[in-house]
Amino acid sequence: MSSVSSSRAASQFIGWYMMAKYMRAFRYATTNPYRVPTARNSLKTTLPANELAGYHYQMPTASIAKLGAFLFSRFLFQSQLPSPGRGRGWASHLSFFIVFFLFFSLTSVAQTPTDSTFFASAIPDSVWTRMQGKSYQENAYIQRSDLRYLRLRYMDFEGQERVGEMVCNRAIADDLLDIFRQLYEARYPIERILLPDDFDADDERQMRANNTSCFCFRVIKGSTKLSAHAQGLAVDLNPLYNPCVKTRRDGTLFIQPSTAAPYVDRSRRFAHKIDRQDLAYRLFIQHGFSWGGAWRSSKDYQHFEKDK
Repeated sequence: MSSVSSSRAASQFIGWYMMAKYMRAFRYATTNPYRVPTARNSLKTTLPANELAGYHYQMPTASIAKLGAFLFSRFLFQSQLPSPGRGRGWASHLSFFIVFFLFFSLTSVAQTPTDSTFFASAIPDSVWTRMQGKSYQENAYIQRSDLRYLRLRYMDFEGQERVGEMVCNRAIADDLLDIFRQLYEARYPIERILLPDDFDADDERQMRANNTSCFCFRVIKGSTKLSAHAQGLAVDLNPLYNPCVKTRRDGTLFIQPSTAAPYVDRSRRFAHKIDRQDLAYRLFIQHGFSWGGAWRSSKDYQHFEKDK
């Protein structure tokens, strides 16, 4: 086989291989449109067709662009590739691969996460079902239409990208999208963002697991008063390292979660501590939230809330 024929065969093999690869990615996205295509995702969710309203459609744009670049490069340079016996030089082959890899590199920019990762929608049926009898209880104060479902990209404690889910009051949905987008861009570490329902809405359990969350219909611990979380107007961020601390009448400390005693002394320096220099503190305050760490009678260092 001549060198020209070998070059043609290699070019065709690469073309068919890359076409199969990117068409597979395209098929994956069209059958799983809300499954963010990364192996490091902590949360992968496929929604049924009747729950698609309000969601951003996530297509593998980088893969499609690269496939288009390859096909365009083949079309542009196919006429220059020498046929057997014509004796064209190797320059046309080299030109093809140079142009292809140039397009490949440029279209790789599309792999950068876009704002479609950060979105809010009405509560999907599947999520609403999960919430029943757990984070949501029948009540006269807060209804499904008052709430919004968020998808948020974040960096975990190991520096891995994750996509979490959160339910909040619709009045603060845009605030939270902006805050968590900026935290993600700054690579601010958050251990996990899961719905309280994954912990059966047990506040102590999810705080011990250092879960960041918002809505959960419950009363304030040790009282009959509804928490701001019951309205979806408060966020608890990295709660294990930023506990709620109260002094009882007998002088002993009430600490929640109960495993957070090592993080009660805020004069100490340790990772994931929220104080007034912390980025999360500054972002929440800029968006009109108040901080539980500034309360007088008790301290709730994980807690940020906002009035409607």
